Amino acid sequence: MGIQISPSMLSSDFANLEAEAARIAGADWLHMDVMDNHFVPNLTLGAPVIEALAKVAAQPIDAHLMIADPDRWAPQFVEAGAGSVTFHVEAAAAPVRLAREIRAQGARASMALKPGTAIEPYEDLLPELDMILIMTVEPGFGGQKFLDICLPKIERARDLIDKHGGDIWLQVDGGVSADTIERCAAAGADVFVAGSAVFGADDPDAMISTLRGLAEGHTP
Repeated sequence: MGIQISPSMLSSDFANLEAEAARIAGADWLHMDVMDNHFVPNLTLGAPVIEALAKVAAQPIDAHLMIADPDRWAPQFVEAGAGSVTFHVEAAAAPVRLAREIRAQGARASMALKPGTAIEPYEDLLPELDMILIMTVEPGFGGQKFLDICLPKIERARDLIDKHGGDIWLQVDGGVSADTIERCAAAGADVFVAGSAVFGADDPDAMISTLRGLAEGHTP
């Protein structure tokens, strides 16, 4: 598995998501930020929007659930058409059971960690996961500045993944841009969520190619 770019639709025009997805044909995934105004102080979209977009977009959906009680709600996002579902370990009551349920329904199971959450206590969960998401900003809002203090955690996550083996992707989300993606790739990340960097560019699809090239040039 090579470098993958998953643009955050949070920075796109919500009035026409189908057209916005078409503008980024080179994207590997469409990253959908689901916020409930409980786990994070913002409210965005839910399963019906993902279901509608999944029917018309060429790219698969990467659903990032920044919500309370993901144990209850995450399966609905698989049913809505998401190919990858990420839950926050800080909010999950039974992360192993939840990851297994997501996988059993046919989607990739991913675990997200906020900047202040260490990866080491969750090492035993790795066999249950298809991806780990390291947040490089505090979740809740797009356009935030990248937190360099998260780079060592990306490196530690990569070491744990390599230690256990298996096809586990390592995603970073928050402040990813042409100025920061090389450091993330050098630390071991291989899936990159970029919102404002992509949709704020004059040519969003060209920016995806630029980001991919920068990351590929700094992969360990």
